Amino acid sequence: MIRTEGFVHFTIPVKDLDRSEKFYTEILGFDKLRRNNHMVFLNAHGTSFVLTHSENPIDPNKDDKHDIHTAFRVSSDEYDRAKNFLAEKGVRIFKEEDRGSGTFQGRSAYFHDPDRNVLEIIDLKRGPVREGE
Repeated sequence: MIRTEGFVHFTIPVKDLDRSEKFYTEILGFDKLRRNNHMVFLNAHGTSFVLTHSENPIDPNKDDKHDIHTAFRVSSDEYDRAKNFLAEKGVRIFKEEDRGSGTFQGRSAYFHDPDRNVLEIIDLKRGPVREGE
């Protein structure tokens, strides 16, 4: 077994680096670390991720499904403010739920980035919860 020590980064595929950099920095408020000709490196409060130009089609979920998504934690106050902010910016929340059971519990809202990658903001109340707890 390999004993990893955590994440270094994860990658989100995008078609237009300029458009995606703007969305992830101006809408989601992440810090840009650096950029090259096919990647933008961002930091989300201690977790790094990379927007990488993809030549392949990007549509991991059909219609408004959300099985494949990236979730970002927000505070209770920020959750309510963020929903209003997204609406003001024309970003449609296509699903909202308040989970009281499961692995990650709390209020969550799902929306698309400019390339239809699904993003979730969650006011995490409890989790991760192990099976049987």
